Amino acid sequence: MYRLIKSLCCLLLGCWSLLAAVPHTTVRLHFEAAEARPGDTVWLGVQLSMEKGWHTYWAHGGDAGLPTRITWELPPGFSAGAVQWPVPEKLVSEGLVTFVYSDEVVLLAPLTVGASVTAGVYTVSAKVKWLECDQACVPGAGTITGSLEVGGQARGSASAGLIQQWQQRLPQPRLPAGATLSWQPTPLAEERDLLVEWPARVSALDFYPLANDPLEVAGKSEVTAGTTDKMVLRKRVKRTGADWPPLTGVVSTQLPGQPKAGYAVDYDWGASATKAPTGTGAANLTLWMALLLGFVGGIILNGMPCVLPIVSLKILGFVHQAAAAPGRVRKLGLVYGAGVLCSFWALAGLIIAVSSTGRQAGWGMQFQNPVFIVGLTTLVTLVALNLFGLFEITLGSGTLTRASDLAAQEGCPGAFFNGVLAVVLATPCTAPFLGAALGYALVQPPLVILLVFTMIALGLALPYVLLSWFPAWLRFLPRPGAWMDLFRKAMGFPMLATAVWLFSVAIDHFGKAVVWFGLFLVITALAAWIFGEFCQRGSRRPGLARLLALALWVGFGGYALEYELHWRNPARARVSGIAWQPWSSAAVEKARAGGRVVLVDFTADWCLTCQANKRTSIEIPSVRQKLEALSAVALLGDYTLRDDQIAAELRLHNRAGVPLVLVYPRNRELPPLVLPELLTPQILLDALDKASK
Repeated sequence: MYRLIKSLCCLLLGCWSLLAAVPHTTVRLHFEAAEARPGDTVWLGVQLSMEKGWHTYWAHGGDAGLPTRITWELPPGFSAGAVQWPVPEKLVSEGLVTFVYSDEVVLLAPLTVGASVTAGVYTVSAKVKWLECDQACVPGAGTITGSLEVGGQARGSASAGLIQQWQQRLPQPRLPAGATLSWQPTPLAEERDLLVEWPARVSALDFYPLANDPLEVAGKSEVTAGTTDKMVLRKRVKRTGADWPPLTGVVSTQLPGQPKAGYAVDYDWGASATKAPTGTGAANLTLWMALLLGFVGGIILNGMPCVLPIVSLKILGFVHQAAAAPGRVRKLGLVYGAGVLCSFWALAGLIIAVSSTGRQAGWGMQFQNPVFIVGLTTLVTLVALNLFGLFEITLGSGTLTRASDLAAQEGCPGAFFNGVLAVVLATPCTAPFLGAALGYALVQPPLVILLVFTMIALGLALPYVLLSWFPAWLRFLPRPGAWMDLFRKAMGFPMLATAVWLFSVAIDHFGKAVVWFGLFLVITALAAWIFGEFCQRGSRRPGLARLLALALWVGFGGYALEYELHWRNPARARVSGIAWQPWSSAAVEKARAGGRVVLVDFTADWCLTCQANKRTSIEIPSVRQKLEALSAVALLGDYTLRDDQIAAELRLHNRAGVPLVLVYPRNRELPPLVLPELLTPQILLDALDKASK
């Protein structure tokens, strides 16, 4: 019985594939009026009716899909306006979000009859192209035609009611009274949260973005109900360019038993930046509250993982100088505070300068620079190695080691630079109370920004300055002794932990290529050990050891950073997990002639099923390992743009559209294995095993 059912299912699937070339969407043209006068505007309706289970796409398909395209062919004197799109449905599948129309939709466009058009009957035509999807996606096309009489009166048509019905589903031009838009900063300067506050309870509240290059709007929506009838929608927005262009889209709402309503949004981030962002109380802050929160947040920063290693270093400095005159200790405390204060003033000046150019500045924005990340991680690693005693820093050691020397030595330069380094490491951290103060400051005039950053600096420097002015508190610290060397080495571990944290930030910039950054740090440590062991602690040939350390660091380091990591342009370092090659019939034949298993994936960016297959069943570790074990060839047929050769290959395998995944066996006499539209990892792995025999 099982085999019979399986055979019937295969037969039905084969029949379905053979019939896939039959369109699953029909298209018709409707006129709001049967007769119009010269100068009138008549609404046109392009009706797409989809079979059950099939859908077409909105003006923005989302993570996959393509919008319907309408090309008008109009008589002389006629003109058509932009297509008006009714509010779509949101479809979530395998983590991908698309915006679709199911069953039926009428796309609307205004048709203007020129004032010089004479009386008569005129033909209006349009070529319509759409993408229809179920489990598979199939491009569809059709030509629609209709007639409009131009005369001395305006007379409605039988389709007027249908067009008016769909006009009511168009987004309204503005939000209703009481609804507001605002933005809330996040820890990353290239991301923001869009907040939509709705004045009443609704059963559904969402935001559907239009294509907003270079903005990426997350598919996930977070909706919360307030203490009153208000509701708040939160959407994460990320920019991929340098600026924040206006965000366009539709706020969608729905009441029980009613169709969705929509409200057009054209949100100018820059204009809204004149108001304090909401969401964390920043909108309700006063200047004095922001200054107080900044001061308290600066104090708490001393205990954050980013700053704690530097504080540990200063405690070590106190131990070394416990026997010194109180006046000297106070002086060093003030110098450390000056380093913190000057650094925060420099950071405030940078933010003010960036904001004055029209770009959006943010806390920790320097951590978006991959060169800064590489340099700071290397510096922190060298400081940790110095604390471990791997090498000693001298004034002639080079740029990075001189910087580390400033952090490690006693006296005013070391105290000042430790203040600078504390600020550099503090910028990616947001302590409690600090987020609200920063959110308030970053959208204020330059003087307010400077005041808030000054209070944060004073809070960060306060603990050290207090200890320096009350040296009696130092009696609670142990007396100097042999234990200090152990304590110094112990302080290297929190510094090393900071280097590991910075390395994790580098992963966001470099992806999998970050392993080369790790190797660069290992070579840096090896060069530091050679320098310390054979140059500083005695050797008959220190010059040779110095040359070897420099050659290792510059030679391998230069290769790793420039040619593998591409540290100045990290996008070049990101590669796909599978070594895809472009598909062609010749490529298939060449691979099969060599006795290779061949995997072919015909896909498209607009195909939701294709993207789901890629995420769940193709670009996964088990499949990559299987392909490597079999020495298989992976070929990618990109059908995002029209390709006649791929279209012919799809028809050859009885498919009207993508996805189509083929596995060619080693034996050239055997035909390819045609996999189902919806894949699972096991289906693909089993097919690869079968093809390898």
